[in-house]
Amino acid sequence: MIAAVAFRNFKALRATSVSLGAFNLVVGPNGSGKTSLMESILRLRAFGVPPPANLPAAEPPAPGPSLEYRFDAPHETLIARVQCSSEDDVGRLALEPPDAAGWQELRQQWARIRGFTLDHTTMAQPPLAASGAELATDGANMAAVLTRIRREAPDLFSALTAEMLRITPEFRSLELDVRGDGHVELGLRLADDGLVTPSEMSQGMLYILGMLALAFDPRPPAVICMEDVDRGIHPRLLREIRDALYRLSYPQAFGLKRAPVQVVVTSHSPYFIDLFREHPEEVVITQKRGREAQFQRLTDRPDLPQLLQEGNLGDMWFSGILGGVPDEP
Repeated sequence: MIAAVAFRNFKALRATSVSLGAFNLVVGPNGSGKTSLMESILRLRAFGVPPPANLPAAEPPAPGPSLEYRFDAPHETLIARVQCSSEDDVGRLALEPPDAAGWQELRQQWARIRGFTLDHTTMAQPPLAASGAELATDGANMAAVLTRIRREAPDLFSALTAEMLRITPEFRSLELDVRGDGHVELGLRLADDGLVTPSEMSQGMLYILGMLALAFDPRPPAVICMEDVDRGIHPRLLREIRDALYRLSYPQAFGLKRAPVQVVVTSHSPYFIDLFREHPEEVVITQKRGREAQFQRLTDRPDLPQLLQEGNLGDMWFSGILGGVPDEP
């Protein structure tokens, strides 16, 4: 996992760093570096496959933004640095120490970093069944991914279906039908036997299915980044979304034997933030002052224990007590 990222002159992140855990909820005002953090993580994916050894060395880029990455055990002694000529330049990678054995394993993990911005309009279209190797960035092939999970891991698919029916008890089954043209039709069967097609499903219902497809995939990404994770979800169902993501980050707690998935998500919902009252170590606050942004882990506040006795986390964030809110107009 990525243990920390340090930034220098990268968009609003002029000189700051952030430590990361298995699960990370990043909250703050618009323009405070949340998206830039995710871009820095996704940038590592470009270096996930080493270039051919016979390529000439790239010219050093002109001085510009730089990123530094540190990693958890057993790779805590390794440092990756990316020097860019501009904010849009992928940059040049430098490894320290360059010949360490752990780089091969880390770069394989970088190749499995994924970012998601789910789009309910594309998720409602029937995808080709053959497109289900992994969930697309916008979730467009969700039905194909569900079909693959059903085929490869029927026990996980049964558990996914049971979880969906628990969250949305108005349905009694999840149905997938591979048509003759190779496309997959998704449907949710109501208790009264009516069938709800994706075009009739709400935005939130499609997003819930997308989250469950990620959470129950037997081959999930190594790192998942997702902005506005609460988008389209009723506040009463936000705990279920959090728990689906926890299934990725803390597999042993769910009886799973796979490696944890590092999750980085953002939210502007005080209801979602309040769910982390018992785990404030998972919350990162972004602060913006002028054109410069900084990160602060919530547990770095010495007054946090007292604050938690006085109110709920979501209200304190919304009111500005914790920071990470827009300036007053």
